[in-house]
Amino acid sequence: MIILKNVTLRRGIKVLLDKTSVTINPGEKVGLVGRNGAGKSTLFGLLNGTLHEDTGDYSIPTQWRMAQVAQDMPETEQSATDFVIDGDIVLLDARNQVHDAEASDDGMLMADAYMALNDAGEHDAVSRAQALILGLGFKVSELANPVSSFSGGWRMRLQLARALMCPSDLLLLDEPTNHLDLDALVWLEAWLKRYPGTLIMISHDREFLDAITQVTLHIDNARLVRYGGNYSTFEDMRAEQMLLQQSTFAKQQEKIAHLQLFINRFKAKASKAKQAQSRVKALERMEKIAPVLADAEFTFEFQEPANLPNPMLSMVDTAIGYPPAEDSPTGTPPTIIVRHINRSVHAGQRIGILGANGQGKSTLVKTIARALKAVSGEVTEGKGLNIGYFAQQELDVLRPQDTPLEHMMRMAKEAIASGRSNVPGREQELRNFLGTFNFSGEMVKQTVGTMSGGEKARLVLCMIVWQRPNLLLLDEPTNHLDLSTREALSVALNEFEGTVMLVSHDRALLRAVCDEFWLVSRGGIAPFDGDLDDYQRYLLNEAKRTRDAGL
Repeated sequence: MIILKNVTLRRGIKVLLDKTSVTINPGEKVGLVGRNGAGKSTLFGLLNGTLHEDTGDYSIPTQWRMAQVAQDMPETEQSATDFVIDGDIVLLDARNQVHDAEASDDGMLMADAYMALNDAGEHDAVSRAQALILGLGFKVSELANPVSSFSGGWRMRLQLARALMCPSDLLLLDEPTNHLDLDALVWLEAWLKRYPGTLIMISHDREFLDAITQVTLHIDNARLVRYGGNYSTFEDMRAEQMLLQQSTFAKQQEKIAHLQLFINRFKAKASKAKQAQSRVKALERMEKIAPVLADAEFTFEFQEPANLPNPMLSMVDTAIGYPPAEDSPTGTPPTIIVRHINRSVHAGQRIGILGANGQGKSTLVKTIARALKAVSGEVTEGKGLNIGYFAQQELDVLRPQDTPLEHMMRMAKEAIASGRSNVPGREQELRNFLGTFNFSGEMVKQTVGTMSGGEKARLVLCMIVWQRPNLLLLDEPTNHLDLSTREALSVALNEFEGTVMLVSHDRALLRAVCDEFWLVSRGGIAPFDGDLDDYQRYLLNEAKRTRDAGL
């Protein structure tokens, strides 16, 4: 077992853990939670041996093998399959033993080495590695591709597969779902449920934590507090504790009352449709944990749109995709991802966009956001359509060398030039507005390139809110957001008076926000008649179909 006894951990002069004690038993699956900066990654440093306790006692069984995802971006010409196989350090050691034995020409040594190689799983190493790679969303045709040919997000998936390939007694995972689509997330969830060792995981995905973990460690005020149960159980228990603290309870009442108003308002709107019922359940949960939500350090709201065109936009026999590359021969046709789209988006709709990886979800969002032109057909926008777009990669809309204030001032100038006068534009107004998103003091002059992923995501949200959009296009908005900020986003989206189109692997957010789903699949778009549980079953069937077809 892992034992911390009166452990103190510091980073510089900051005390992150102060004389804290906890025990983790073999085979437990543990969720490690706490606010950003509370010390979760620092505790991982203690567990993996890169950091040592300042005071107190820390022990972990010496014979335990540990695996974790490497954070470096691999640059290698190795094939994806070989790269993942190399994560099996037991197999690599056995292969080295065989090499040394063959060089020695010692028959007995070679016999022992070949026995060790067989025990290490040489016979099925390729199939084990490829099962991991395919489960995380790669195609069969990509198994032999060099690692360097993949984009950054896909390389991180290969790093995750490599960590899962490694035989281990302790598995440390820090935000393993950040680069995954919903189909890969569902597969990983099933894999981790079967993992026989001790798992400690940092994640901001509520449903992922709930499905896998049975213990929650909360870092709060430099102490580790152990709760028996998954994240929702921890949240319920913590809410009860907070209600008992009268001083905390008193200052929360105004926030709780505001939260309760919107809960009551949206419960009254819910029909008996599956999607609406799942949303009611999410609202009931929010009602139950209102003290925890009210205690969050960050909340925000979308301003009422200046107008609501209806329909917001319509697509008639539209095809979407990508133009040919600049170096393509003249006459090369565009790549069409989805065709024959006949859909309209109306005021007040809450649409979740579903689809397996590579089917065209982000292509659809980019086309509506005007980042891509439709290949053919008509896309007609309603008069006064004002789009707020959160790109899957925040840096698509951020300039690393600029500060938050410079981003806001540039937007204000563009708004003035276009004749908009319904948004704040003076420097002090912009500073105040940034302050509502926790960008205060010198942070408004910090270059974006030096900020954390969560801070960048928060800045993009700030820029979107400032524009007073009537249509929100959100493509994986929760990557890098902690749990409390995700809850703040969920509340804000539910209060938003305009239209929401959401692509996300965060099932809790989809359940809480969306009343209907569109499915992007096999080159088309159609309404999905079901809830997220139905969709997960659809994904598993689709993955089986793809494997059987050898795609």
